[in-house]
Amino acid sequence: MKFTKQDLLTLLISLFLFASCKNPGAVGLDVDPNAAIEGTLVNSERITSQTIKENDIITNALTQHPIGYMVDPIFGKTESSLAMSVAPPSSLTQDFGTNSTLDSAVLVLNLGTQFYGDTTTSKYSVDVYQLTNRITNFKSSDVQAHNSTLLGNFNSKIFPKTPIKIFDIIAGKTDTLKTVKAQIRIPLNKAFIQNTILAQPAATFTTNAKFAEYFKGLYAEINKTSSTIAGGGVAFIDFAASNSYVQMVYKKPNTSNGIDTVSVNFPISSATVAANIKHDYTGTDVQTQLSNTTTQYNVTYLQALVGVKTKISFPDLANFQNTYGKVVVNKAELVVDVSNGSFVNPFVPAERIALYRWDIAEQPTFLPDYSSLASSGATGLFGGAYQALNNRYVFNVTSYIQGIIDKTITDYGTFLAPTSTSAYEITPSATTAGRTVIGSFGNTTNKIKLNIYYTKIN
Repeated sequence: MKFTKQDLLTLLISLFLFASCKNPGAVGLDVDPNAAIEGTLVNSERITSQTIKENDIITNALTQHPIGYMVDPIFGKTESSLAMSVAPPSSLTQDFGTNSTLDSAVLVLNLGTQFYGDTTTSKYSVDVYQLTNRITNFKSSDVQAHNSTLLGNFNSKIFPKTPIKIFDIIAGKTDTLKTVKAQIRIPLNKAFIQNTILAQPAATFTTNAKFAEYFKGLYAEINKTSSTIAGGGVAFIDFAASNSYVQMVYKKPNTSNGIDTVSVNFPISSATVAANIKHDYTGTDVQTQLSNTTTQYNVTYLQALVGVKTKISFPDLANFQNTYGKVVVNKAELVVDVSNGSFVNPFVPAERIALYRWDIAEQPTFLPDYSSLASSGATGLFGGAYQALNNRYVFNVTSYIQGIIDKTITDYGTFLAPTSTSAYEITPSATTAGRTVIGSFGNTTNKIKLNIYYTKIN
């Protein structure tokens, strides 16, 4: 084999480079972020914590709406019902005709991306009524009045991931069987729908507002007496893009002296849905903590569905430099341990929790660490996802802690609360039902702690 001068030069350079590399196996590999941390570790900074009640929220802007009933041995009872305004379809340009007769009417509630609780044992009885008044208030605490006449009932287990088969009815054509995503389908009283909708003149359906004023809407709630609750659960209903609706199938005479079977959907918009959410903490440790806000307990509580959250503070960080001198924080992480024995199926820890703070006006705002990551589309690096292997949540809070130490940020209150897996919420969540019990700073087994890696500077 012959080598040119250029070949020999390339070979010598390559040998020199490999000889200079102390760990050839690491060539081309990313640096382990944990191995890259330098500086002194401090993890003994005091953290105070307390369980506090969430404030009410407006529920007609939710991405999915909760309905269900749970009996949690730690968090007590949780219940959510739905009030829904029904609209005429845009394709309905005239009345149903004097001789149309109803075959069936079904309230179709498409299941969303979340279900929390028991799907294997509990049977959920869902009752449907007509609202007494048009929906005008949408707060989570608002009680929606309804008539006492039962219009429909669903009584079954709920299978949120199981598609179902239904008939697709097209006028003048053969009915076809099709598969759709999981739904709760509640048959409605035929005589009621015949009289209140099919028998009405065209003027009733000219605008959504006019129909809502006339029809009021529907109300769905869990019948706790006829349900079989083994823990229970909360389903989340998808009202986006008319995915949930009242379906009516009726027979209508056509111009050729025949009869057409027609299917028409009255859509339900998420903007006209109100969720009424109730929590009953009677006899629980949650209630004890809510009634004794100055006591430091070994655990605190987080619960979605406008339940409870944990307020934490770092009372000694403002004096950090008095103890350690002027420092640069290389990395700071908040480690939130889940309390041992605080969960068992179906009440598992929340999949994700949020960490946020109050501003000077006591309004929720993002931590600077989250905001900087959001600008680059890397919010997942901020943390908050449940780590089942370590039974904890971890947040990267370097900028926030540096700001508190430098006194450029004031700790007006920092909060931990469940949030949706699809959207990072710093207001009370009603689009997930997860809950978590976390250890406090004084808990010897499951302790919330702040790891600060710092370098002292002159």
